[in-house]
Amino acid sequence: MAFPLHELAARVGGTVIGDGAVVVEGVAPLEDAGPAQLSFFSNKKYRKAFEATRAGAVVVEPGTAAAAGRTLLVVENAYLAFARISTLFHPPREPLPEIAPSAVVHPTARVHPSAQIMPLACIGPAAEIGPRTIVFAGAHVGHEAKVGADCVVYHNVVIRERCVVGDRVILQPGVVIGSDGFGYALDMKGDGHGPRHYKVPQVGIVVIEDDVEIGANSCVDRATLGVTRVGRGAKIDNLVQIAHNVEVGPLSILASQVGISGSTKLGMGVVCWGQAGIVGHLTIGDRANIAAQSGIAHDLEPGARVAGSPAKPDVQWARNSAAFDRLTDMRRELRELRREVDELRAEKKKDAP
Repeated sequence: MAFPLHELAARVGGTVIGDGAVVVEGVAPLEDAGPAQLSFFSNKKYRKAFEATRAGAVVVEPGTAAAAGRTLLVVENAYLAFARISTLFHPPREPLPEIAPSAVVHPTARVHPSAQIMPLACIGPAAEIGPRTIVFAGAHVGHEAKVGADCVVYHNVVIRERCVVGDRVILQPGVVIGSDGFGYALDMKGDGHGPRHYKVPQVGIVVIEDDVEIGANSCVDRATLGVTRVGRGAKIDNLVQIAHNVEVGPLSILASQVGISGSTKLGMGVVCWGQAGIVGHLTIGDRANIAAQSGIAHDLEPGARVAGSPAKPDVQWARNSAAFDRLTDMRRELRELRREVDELRAEKKKDAP
């Protein structure tokens, strides 16, 4: 595929500075791009790479300084424009409507004729697969589970019984939707066999709303009762754990290794960076921002920005961290000051009548 630069600019609402007739045959990083490729520059850390690039054109934002002769596509959001252009060269996979001979599809399952079920996938009793959805090899869709339209269910994904997946959802390899929540009651008698942890039946479901993507090997546990819910447009990275009865608000972002304990509710647009942990039964307000490795043990107001463990407002945490790094020097200084004070006291005592 190839596009003249002026056509790409029109598609993303940008303006060309330089040669709009340059033919773009693909996209590449600044360091690797050649004269027939387009790249983007939106982070000043890559200024040297931008100045040295051989790319035929570079997507930039207004006000970006560039050497004379450089061909630019200027647009308000360079990263978003680059993503849209890259999609033109790497369009989503189209389903090949078929059920592979080695797939196992229960007679009561309903698979839309436009869907694709690949080898060794398993579609359980009364399950539903929507239009143009692709179910890759080794995936399992359980009893009465429902998967909507235009979804991609990658290899070895498990969607357990009665769980619901909306439209345009992407489940990366190894995702588990609807595993049992972690619920046990301590039984000291244990039916005469000694104390035990008695398993609480996890009889709820998981609902994944439209336009969600969940990264590889992430898990969303089914509710003890009711629903565990991931809201519309949320994006979840690899190795994330979402416990029973959690509600993840629309457009939220959970980075790798985030863990959310049971019955916690995240508002709209909440961002949790890598390895953040949130205890159970909390309410996290809309657009709260939780820094990497934070430990959240209390509710957060809408728009809160926190860091550290236990978490504090991020500005306070930064000041505390700066002070912590100086503790050794501060201790030495304190010892010297104490010695000087002791010497002054000793001299004062000597001079006393």
